[in-house]
Amino acid sequence: MEQKHFETLPDIYDDADKRRFGSVELYPGIGLSFFSVSGKEPLSFCHKPLAKILEINYCISGRIGWNMSNGNQIYLGPGDFSLNTMDICANSTITMSNGSYEGLVIYIDLNLLSANPPSPLVGSNITGELLLEKYCKGGSCTAIAGSEAIQQIFKALYQSPKELRLAYQKIKVLELLLVLSSSEISREKHLTEYRSEQVEIIRQIHDQLTSNLGQRYSIESLSKQYLMNPTTLKSMFKAIYGTSIAAHIREHRMEYAAQLLQSSGLSIADIALKVGYDSQSRFSSVFKNQFHMLPKEYRRKYLEKKQVST
Repeated sequence: MEQKHFETLPDIYDDADKRRFGSVELYPGIGLSFFSVSGKEPLSFCHKPLAKILEINYCISGRIGWNMSNGNQIYLGPGDFSLNTMDICANSTITMSNGSYEGLVIYIDLNLLSANPPSPLVGSNITGELLLEKYCKGGSCTAIAGSEAIQQIFKALYQSPKELRLAYQKIKVLELLLVLSSSEISREKHLTEYRSEQVEIIRQIHDQLTSNLGQRYSIESLSKQYLMNPTTLKSMFKAIYGTSIAAHIREHRMEYAAQLLQSSGLSIADIALKVGYDSQSRFSSVFKNQFHMLPKEYRRKYLEKKQVST
């Protein structure tokens, strides 16, 4: 597919352009970009406050958090998407809570959509004003857990055959506009926005848990320590990191155990204690569930591979 920068939409990302790996204009005022970022450090995005440019973000893989200029944060996981005008993200920060993110962005000039819509939409009620009122009223951002039907539309934007991809993209972006304009998305599908100070508490909890993998913490003790309702704590942690506290910390424990099996001469029983397991058999069972082999076998295969390479 021939790649080109937008002719009618602004060059959004300035220095962050190097992170963008493809962009194309589908119709006058409607563009599509893909980007991929990795790392644990937050990334800042600065551009002009563009109140009449609609931005639709769709998460392909990984997890991303947007810290908007209104002080709220939203989190997208695979299949989730958000809609906002580009004034509320003019000076925003994104975080990759799990270390990576891959997604696509659709940009729509709302004025141009109303004045000069793509020919299939001429005569329809699909206008910039309709989308603005429905999803961005009062400078809001709407984040939605994508249904199977909407996910299939987004997937066609990047999974269709290469030789037909541009045609699919032109068709599917119009289908998306039809769905967004005509459908009423239930409130339970809307993702929660969180205040920055709440998110900071969850990050502190995460750091405490991952820095002390040999210790066990209950939800009740954490909620008392950080003065947060247990239900809120659990739901926010899952929204930010994509899994429950137990599942997330278990993954960290097993990854650290794998490092110790490779780099230390500690016994399996000692490694189990270091990652919070009094029972070696329980530790071995959990390790096998993640790595599909017992710790002893994992260590043996690593050492064999190391010997071959040297």
